[in-house]
Parts: sequence; structure tokens; C-alpha cells
Amino acid sequence: MSTVLVGTPSDAAPAILAAGRTDITTWFVSMSARHPEGRDADYLAWHSLDHRPEQHRLNALRASLRLVSTPACRAVRAVRHSRYDAVDHLMTYLFTGVEGLSKFGELSTGLAKAGRVPYLLPPVERAVYTLKSTLAAPRIKAGADVLPWWPAKGVYVLIEQGDRPPSELIDVPGVAGIWWGNSLPLGPPVATTPATDAARSITYCFLDEEPASAAQHLRPVLEKRWATHGIEPKFAAPFNVLVPYQWDRFVP
Repeated sequence: MSTVLVGTPSDAAPAILAAGRTDITTWFVSMSARHPEGRDADYLAWHSLDHRPEQHRLNALRASLRLVSTPACRAVRAVRHSRYDAVDHLMTYLFTGVEGLSKFGELSTGLAKAGRVPYLLPPVERAVYTLKSTLAAPRIKAGADVLPWWPAKGVYVLIEQGDRPPSELIDVPGVAGIWWGNSLPLGPPVATTPATDAARSITYCFLDEEPASAAQHLRPVLEKRWATHGIEPKFAAPFNVLVPYQWDRFVP
């Protein structure tokens, strides 16, 4: 079923934009491999019902997003890199500033001391990024500022070595909006693992089409981008957005 939305898109309506713009500046991105004993659905249930809601007691946290890969998503990854090949789970926390990360770490320690962390996934990378630009496709009407709360079917995640905005991707079928940022290497207490450099960028393409299908549309545009602009791709993969209480619907 396709819903046709009417009216002026938010990003072209000054009165809407005057009501408020995003205050998110900082992303914390945790990439993990699948559960070593195949208990991915159990992990997702615990994280969604216990761990993730608790993070929203932090004043600096504005939004969070849980993504999961599937065999269909894995099959259409445009880039494979030894550093990221094991990634099947991706958790994103969006903060108003890097200073919020210290309380984030303290809360995680507190939950562990209370016996509230029964599951762990093998970590692949934890990294911090600073938000640089946002775009929304006019057809979705909602503005780029609110994309983290918009009901995406999935997200296409790009990690690249280079500093070129991915604005050409907004015209690809299935791409409803884009957030893009640069790596922000940090030391203790929120050190990234392994360390990333400032020349690395991340892009989230918010999708309103099935992720594996959108990936097929994106691939030729991405290949042209990489060949034309000298950008080195590190990771290019579609993910499903987790559906609450359907913990085993999207699992690796």
C-alpha cells in the first residue's frame, strides 16, 4: 500500500522550520557480530525492553536506533572489508553533545553493577561521529531534522574514507532521507575501538523500501561515487530496523 502525502515539505516551509531544528550533534555507533550461541533474538528482547529504554533517562540523549542485518541484507552488501565483515548488529545513540558520553558510560556501569547486563555481543567497532549534514526527500514531507523518529523500514549504512557529502543519494528510489557525519576520535572514558580517524565518514540512508531492494538501487550510484570522487568505501550495507516484540523477525 502506497500512501500519498500532500502539502509543502517541511524543509521548504520556513514557518515549520522556525518551530525548531535538531540539536543532535553527536552519534555513538556500536557495531557488533551475531551472538556466539545464536541467541540474537533473546539479546534483542533484553536490549529493547531493559537496556535501551534506560539510556533515555540521560538529558543529552535525543534518540536511539537499533538495526539488524539478515541473510538477504548480507547478500547485497556493496563492499566487504575484513574490519567490518562480521557486523550484523548496529546500535546508534544520538546526543546533543559529546559531553553526554561520560554520563552514558556511567549509566552503563551502573546497570552492570545492578546485574542488568546478561547479554553481550562480540564487539566489532565503537565509534563517535559528529553530524555534518542532513537531507530529506521532498516526497516524504517530513523534514530532515526529524528523520531519526520517522518510521523507516531500514537504513543503508556507509562508512567511507573521504569527506564528500552524499547528497546524490537522495534521488535514489527507496531513499527517504540522509544523515551524514565525520569520525570524532576520542580518548578515555569513551575511547573508540579501534580508533578511527577524522577523515572517515558515516552515512545513514533512511529507507522506505525493503532494505535489500533499496540496496540494489543504491549500488550503481555508489560505485559511480567511489570511482568519480576518489572515495574509498569501507562498509556499504543495508539493515532492517528492529520491530518491537518481533524479536526473531530480523536476525542474522
